Amino acid sequence: MPGLVERYRDRLPFADDDPVVTLGEGSTPLVHAPTVSERVGAEVYLKIEGANPTGSFKDRGMTCAVSAAVREGAEAVICASTGNTAASAAAYAAKAGLTGAVIVPEGKIATGKLAQALMHGARVIALRGNFDEALRLVRELVDRHPIALVNSVNPFRLEGQKTAAFELLDDLDQLDLLCIPVGNAGNVTAYWKGFREAGASPRLFGFQAEGAAPLVHGRRVENPETVASAIRIGNPARWEEAMAAMTESRGEIRAVSDDEILDAYRLLAAREGVFCEPASASSVAGLLKYGADGAERVACVLTGHGLKDPQTALEQAYAVVPCEPSIAAVERAVLG
Repeated sequence: MPGLVERYRDRLPFADDDPVVTLGEGSTPLVHAPTVSERVGAEVYLKIEGANPTGSFKDRGMTCAVSAAVREGAEAVICASTGNTAASAAAYAAKAGLTGAVIVPEGKIATGKLAQALMHGARVIALRGNFDEALRLVRELVDRHPIALVNSVNPFRLEGQKTAAFELLDDLDQLDLLCIPVGNAGNVTAYWKGFREAGASPRLFGFQAEGAAPLVHGRRVENPETVASAIRIGNPARWEEAMAAMTESRGEIRAVSDDEILDAYRLLAAREGVFCEPASASSVAGLLKYGADGAERVACVLTGHGLKDPQTALEQAYAVVPCEPSIAAVERAVLG
């Protein structure tokens, strides 16, 4: 399947002869969620971005950011990350033949994401600090060295990520409300950019974890904490753009607790058959908590796959049942 630059080149800043670094990203499933729909009294769909090549929505922006870096002659790319950006940047750097480096908060990155970045050959630096400090430092670093920064402050990232809005509009003849997790605020900014370019204007409901909700409280969070590691960010890089998107779309930024996130996380897996990472479930947690506010058709963005964070999954799941190798024991184990 062609990557998103090829599919949407006429709406992206790439000429026909520009180099394109792709892993076949985009074209992710849109799945009806009957259980969630019944609970909120609206027709709810799940945009499963965990179906992208490295398991998260970051691949949409990374194909554009790394392609632009190659076009501009870069030999290396770098990012600060809570995990998904690191995995995606490492993969696309490997595909492009570039050196990749990622700076992550020490002890604050989910196992699956760390494994991805390491396996793709990136130089992984564990910073004794949080994401906001990591981003500040990589921005200083690229000012001193000829390295391409591929965080969401890079405008090419938003160009790629806006294509998810195009796909939603291609799949749905009506969309009243989009629910989306908010961390560094690049994705919600990109969706609104895509909707505006396509002449659509669904309301945007963005959800942050209570322990990392700077946009909700209107002030920086110095030490953000939440089980949803992908949105554990206290000073979003796209703060102003995200709030503008909320204002223009008549939307809201609200907070959900870790317990509400984990409830939605388990519900999606057990009732909808969709395994996402905890941060992804914040979009559904917010919809369940605050309701659809009169919307008839709703899309919830699930930003990453559940295997990104296997430790949380094992902590939240039922225990494995031990069993002796006999039919009687198997019957007892299976039938209870």
